Amino acid sequence: MILVPDTSVIVDGRFYSYVTSNEVQEIVVPEAVVAEIEHQANLGKSSGESGLKELLSLRRYADTNNIILTFHGRRPSMSDIRYAKEGEMDELVRVVAADFNAILVTGDKVQAHVAQSKGIDTVYLEPYSITDMRIEDFFDAETMSVHLKAGLHVYVKKGRPGAIVFEKQERVLDENELEEISIDIIERAKNTRDCFIEMDEPGATVVQLKEYRIAITKPPFSDRYEITAVHPVKKVSLDEYALSSKLKDRLAVAEGILVSGAPGAGKSTFVQAIAEYYNSQGKIVKTMEKPRDLQVSDEITQYTALSGDMAKTGDILLLVRPDFTIFDEMRKTNDFFTFSDLRLAGVGMIGVVHATRTIDAIQRFIGRIELGMIPQIVDTVIHIAGGEVQEIYLLEFKVKPPSGMAEADLARPVIEVYNFETQQLQFEIYTFGEQVVVMEVAKRRPSHVDRGAIRSLENEIRRLVPDAEVHIEMAGNRAKVYADPMDVPYIIGKRGKIVTRLESKLGMKIDVIEDENVAPSEVEVNAKVQKKYVHLTVDKRFAGSDLRFMADGEELFTATVGKKGILKIEKKSELGLHIADQLKKKKFIYALPV
Repeated sequence: MILVPDTSVIVDGRFYSYVTSNEVQEIVVPEAVVAEIEHQANLGKSSGESGLKELLSLRRYADTNNIILTFHGRRPSMSDIRYAKEGEMDELVRVVAADFNAILVTGDKVQAHVAQSKGIDTVYLEPYSITDMRIEDFFDAETMSVHLKAGLHVYVKKGRPGAIVFEKQERVLDENELEEISIDIIERAKNTRDCFIEMDEPGATVVQLKEYRIAITKPPFSDRYEITAVHPVKKVSLDEYALSSKLKDRLAVAEGILVSGAPGAGKSTFVQAIAEYYNSQGKIVKTMEKPRDLQVSDEITQYTALSGDMAKTGDILLLVRPDFTIFDEMRKTNDFFTFSDLRLAGVGMIGVVHATRTIDAIQRFIGRIELGMIPQIVDTVIHIAGGEVQEIYLLEFKVKPPSGMAEADLARPVIEVYNFETQQLQFEIYTFGEQVVVMEVAKRRPSHVDRGAIRSLENEIRRLVPDAEVHIEMAGNRAKVYADPMDVPYIIGKRGKIVTRLESKLGMKIDVIEDENVAPSEVEVNAKVQKKYVHLTVDKRFAGSDLRFMADGEELFTATVGKKGILKIEKKSELGLHIADQLKKKKFIYALPV
């Protein structure tokens, strides 16, 4: 019996096993197979290195068992290599089998069918594992990731985002064992449905083996042979995030969403839940991923980079025109261009970006996309931490003077970034000269001079309108008074006489602005730590009122103020110790009406 193998059965040892279990008189290895294995080995690919070892094993076995082992055929030309995917290399192997009237042994179904149609005797070998260890064997129901490195202990991460435990196991794997595991992974990825080799470069291979995302690295790219495999612990529905109805309503209208968070925070798990939510609402949902590792329903088609370019994938999606597209792991500038192009074309987009703060996700667009276009591309940012929704920002575009700039002629386009839950302005993004400024507004506290001016103005307004609730912002000698529309005429006065008198008396410019959603004004608090108690004193007019006591934006507690405007808190209580600590850190203590 004369056998002619192709590359597919040599690199993983299937041909060697077949030879050793059958009576063989002669083996003819096509020069095209040797050339392909040599080329892969020169590139540092694991398939090439394992192929060379198998050829050496065949030589030793043939010499020991009096089997003729020869090499025949021509080396492939550049044209053959260029058109390898069209079958030119396979044809060189078939020619050798036909010349020797031999049996062609292959693990490629297409090769087997073509050879049989040409009258060539063919044996098709099913893929099998060459190792007793498989990467799945290192996982259990709680394992998130497995980290294998030659000569070191096996490490696994268990738990869920926000509650991860890093465990060291007793087992130590050598380089040969890791190589066997990696070959098994690669060969199964080639021959198993729903498995993909996402990247195969010298020293690095990325494989999506069903639900496992696996990165294989080796020298010279890494210092040692290493395999890292990640597996989703749990598929979570959107209902399990306990989102408010207000946020769900926002998801129904938002069309440019960024999901941000640190690595391992649970971003992918959350966007999977969003994808399933939109799918359940009858929306057409697609994904753009490299690698394709999101665990979504079969109805949701998962695309990768077409010819290595996400822009080309975007071109296809413009023709498909889904309702929503999940763009996982946006990092490169072209990714942001593609996201923007699809969004401006009317496709609903959900992009995933690495960011330690919510605002950082927006800043990833600055310098890549024209500043004024960003609110048209991104309208909602959801930040994930510890597997939960931590913060949500909304973007709006206005033309106005930025906060702190009082003069009207300083007006310019400003992107306002609001906290979704509190509706509080958090950041402003605008150009100042040639620089783009990202100014945090929420933590900007008025100076002592500003607070004195604000109190004076509040007192004057309450003399005019005792029950008025106003919010005052100071910038230099200019004040903006936000008041209920019903109170505005009484503050301004007939023909502006009252506000003009206030301006003259207080020496400042006053703008009175109607606002139906006036935020409560700050209430001054005098905080002192006494021997046994912490005393918090407010103006007597707030006696009997419910107030939220704050320390530089952090809520301390809510309480009803006593008759004399004084609250006593035991110094040794948990709350008393916390307030004393805030005062020691020179935090600004104030209160807000409930």
